[in-house]
Amino acid sequence: MKKINKKITVDELAGMVQRGLQDTTKTILAEMKRGFAEVNKNFAEVNNNIRILAENNANEHNELKLERTEVAYKFEVSAIGKRVEVLEKKAGVKVGKESE
Repeated sequence: MKKINKKITVDELAGMVQRGLQDTTKTILAEMKRGFAEVNKNFAEVNNNIRILAENNANEHNELKLERTEVAYKFEVSAIGKRVEVLEKKAGVKVGKESE
């Protein structure tokens, strides 16, 4: 194969380098655009998942608040039990093991 030695000017070389850089820049920008689109899509999915979790958390919190208000606390039951005992004694009522 025979080499052809063509002399090029500095301006021609600069033009070739410039075109090569422009092509590279276009390729990089296209890849970046695709990459950022994918990142934005992933962030949208994450934000949606966080929104769903927050809604579920709020719903569960509200359900627990409702359950808590419907449950008698142990100390309340104990206090009511003592008051009932006093009333039973005053009324002369025998309950439970005492009545057997």
